[in-house]
Amino acid sequence: MAVTKAASLADDLVQRFEEQIETGEMPVGSRFPTEKDITETFGVSRTVVREAYSRLAARGLLVSRRGSGAYVPDGAQYRAFQVTAEEVGEIDDVLKLLEMRMGFEAEMADLAARRRTDADLAALRHALDAMEESSDVDASVAADAAFHAAIASATGNSYFLRFTQFLGVRLVPSRRLYLQGDDPVQHQRYAHTINRDHEAIVVAIEAGDPVAARRAARRHIEKSILRYRTLKESR
Repeated sequence: MAVTKAASLADDLVQRFEEQIETGEMPVGSRFPTEKDITETFGVSRTVVREAYSRLAARGLLVSRRGSGAYVPDGAQYRAFQVTAEEVGEIDDVLKLLEMRMGFEAEMADLAARRRTDADLAALRHALDAMEESSDVDASVAADAAFHAAIASATGNSYFLRFTQFLGVRLVPSRRLYLQGDDPVQHQRYAHTINRDHEAIVVAIEAGDPVAARRAARRHIEKSILRYRTLKESR
């Protein structure tokens, strides 16, 4: 479905207010501008403003008080945190995200090795097979996301899974930075390289060895960082 102009304008307003809340420019208790003020300032319709405010409310960033207006609620500055696809569209941003993931992925693999079930191991093996068989960007992205989600699920901690799913879609642009074009051979070669790292993690988890699982997960991210640094230097 095509994005309408109104939807795009609402997105712009949402992003503007999210940034102001996250940076503290609009602290807790701040009153949002009225619909009339926004329509006059930004030249948008009241429909656009209402759509933007509806999205902000759904994200817990806006609360309406009857007869008083809309305000920034307690804790909104923490809920405002986002990592958008646009923010990881450049190699430097991808590297920063990978650095952040390193400790997270290592701890997740450690816990998975301690707590995994037979169903978890089956899901990990299924994701490995899907990655090996992938021949395009979309298929490899889906398989990679499924693999990390399976590790997260194996921790038995739902917050790991939720955060992994949040990061998963943000990693799609980084994959597209690395895999340009539609060459099936290139995609398969890349998938095989990634799967060697994944295999090492799975073997450690299957063995119930948290130390080896942590080491393999950390090494996987380190090698990803090296690949993107090399790509950056080659451009």
